[in-house]
Amino acid sequence: MLKVTVGTKHTNVRRVLCLGAHCDDIEIGCGGTILRLLEEHQQLEFLWIVFSSTPQRRQEAKRAARMFLKSAQKSQIVIKDFRDGFFPYQGENIKKFFEALKKSFLPDLILTHYRDDLHQDHRLISDLTWNTFRDHLILEYEIPKYDGDLGTPSFFIQLSESHCCEKIRHVLEAFASQRSKPWFTEDTFRALLRIRGIESNSPGKYAEAFHCRKLVL
Repeated sequence: MLKVTVGTKHTNVRRVLCLGAHCDDIEIGCGGTILRLLEEHQQLEFLWIVFSSTPQRRQEAKRAARMFLKSAQKSQIVIKDFRDGFFPYQGENIKKFFEALKKSFLPDLILTHYRDDLHQDHRLISDLTWNTFRDHLILEYEIPKYDGDLGTPSFFIQLSESHCCEKIRHVLEAFASQRSKPWFTEDTFRALLRIRGIESNSPGKYAEAFHCRKLVL
């Protein structure tokens, strides 16, 4: 399996843009990756953007982001209030936000939603990411859900047991409003991490998987 190093002194990744349609998407989709990147390379700057929230969810999202980014050299957390479930019908305003974003932040790495995600909000954020940032390293994370849309990812970031446990602990602790949902459990998150660990032959047993559509070496 070909290995590519990201976020070390041998690469030029310094600025990371994290995009999530909803308040727990980034954490669920790529929280372990963020923890590993910051463990190995603390001189990183993060811009963390969530596009939909409620007053309660906003506070949860801010708390979760601070948990994951506590060792970042610099970080900015932005929580927007576009209407959950209606992103395609608010596309013009979200597009305007992306146009302003590309003028204010120049990322080396972008973590965003999977383009073929069955959730309409997720798809729109992914489409606008590619539409806006055309010469960047973009990794599309996955979100387990009822729709059963997990695909066959091609890019893996291997995680240790400690990364896995810390990610799950932060997610469950921060998002109290989601604990009543039957899928929002430790075994759900650990199961997907373990499966992706098997697929990538991870020495630490776990991994997060991404769809990487363009990569230049």
